[in-house]
Amino acid sequence: MISEKINEILNEQINREFYSGYLYLSMSAHLKELGLNGFAKWIKIQAKEEVEHGLKIFDYLINSNSFVTLKQIRTPEFEFRGVLSIFNHIYEHEQCITKSIMKIAQLADEECDRTTLAFIDWFIKEQLEEEEAVKNIIKRLELFGEDKVALYLIDKELDERAV
Repeated sequence: MISEKINEILNEQINREFYSGYLYLSMSAHLKELGLNGFAKWIKIQAKEEVEHGLKIFDYLINSNSFVTLKQIRTPEFEFRGVLSIFNHIYEHEQCITKSIMKIAQLADEECDRTTLAFIDWFIKEQLEEEEAVKNIIKRLELFGEDKVALYLIDKELDERAV
């Protein structure tokens, strides 16, 4: 069984992952309302991945004979000011998630919990990939600005993302 501190921080991470899913679903809905179906689809798939991350931690706790304590998920608050604003917010949010994952790794290392450290390593790699994917979208949005043709083409490209 894992320590109380590790249990607590992993339960907090489950909540963060589920909150990420809520946040991204709210963004996806907004973009869908604007007719930007590709952006909406990309973010909706991202929302699903975040929930899956939470469930992965959930399963780890159960399989470790530890306790799962699901906490209330707060309502996402975000003012939508355009596609670039949304992706900048996603990037900042992903950086916060990366920091919280790193705190788990640090605590596991301090407690010599090699099993949790090995488990959380997958999340560290996943966060690097997620940050890079969002940053690449931001770079293109910044490059092309508000050009409607470019926005249409990026939207079309993002619509090809597989589940």
